[in-house]
Amino acid sequence: MSNATLVTGGAGAIGSNLVKALLGKGEEVIVIDNLDSGHEKLVPKHDKVTLIKKSILDEKALEGTFKKGIKQVFHLAANFANENSIDHPEKDLLVNGLGTLRLLMASQRHNVKRFVYASSSCVYGNIAGAVKEDAKTSLDTPYAVTKLLGEHYTRFFHEHYGVPTAIVRIFNSFGPGEMPGKYRNVIPNFLAAAMKGKPLTITGTGNETRDFNWVGNTVQGLLLAAEKEKAIGQTFNIGSGEATEITKLAEMINSITGNKAPTRLVERRKWDRVIHRKADISKAKKILGYQPEISLHKHLKLTYEWLKQNQ
Repeated sequence: MSNATLVTGGAGAIGSNLVKALLGKGEEVIVIDNLDSGHEKLVPKHDKVTLIKKSILDEKALEGTFKKGIKQVFHLAANFANENSIDHPEKDLLVNGLGTLRLLMASQRHNVKRFVYASSSCVYGNIAGAVKEDAKTSLDTPYAVTKLLGEHYTRFFHEHYGVPTAIVRIFNSFGPGEMPGKYRNVIPNFLAAAMKGKPLTITGTGNETRDFNWVGNTVQGLLLAAEKEKAIGQTFNIGSGEATEITKLAEMINSITGNKAPTRLVERRKWDRVIHRKADISKAKKILGYQPEISLHKHLKLTYEWLKQNQ
């Protein structure tokens, strides 16, 4: 397989949806995923898709993959989630730091045409209002530290070696492909609880807000970052540009699922200091032509239908 697209973390929720979109464009895709948090069943079974069940830390596997002929890289693999990084900070540094560095080194050696690094909105910490890409970063978990570290490595390889890179800071992406679990996001966990008729547990006051973005929009942003020449060397927020209160999210999910159990408030987690978060997506709209579809209720319902069929 030559001239392929490499998607690291392609067995995850965002990665698997990205693989489907690339297939729709006629691309040959190689997925590297150690299935630590991804699921093999999410990777499309297709003659143009190759799944390599290895860690991005595996230098032999990386070199063998790049020798197949990689034209572009979407780097989504990570030791995912803030709480996970607090529980396993050393693993977080190895995967998100050293893993990213090794991918960049391989990309530089093999002259890839584009390297898109999936960063996270968590690098902003707690900033009121719509946050812009040039806002001061605030790092309050190891995950935030290592995602920003990956950004710095990505910029260095662009500025020093000329690797054509782009960085996207992903805000709370949701949709088909994401399973509930200890380190997973609020939407699949709320849906899973609601489907069992259990109370939805909100950590904090419920007035906290997040920018929940449909996975189709996230994939759109990633693809545009790979396609647009003006994206090279740039950083973009990929979110919805809308803020939703967690209480309102819980009410919508209970309504969609028919859950009658009341919501339950518990003390905020010690590490979670973020009260409000919303993306300013004007730069992505202007430079990339990013146009997210905004329909939270519709997309929550689609996510619910998927989870009913796949849980």
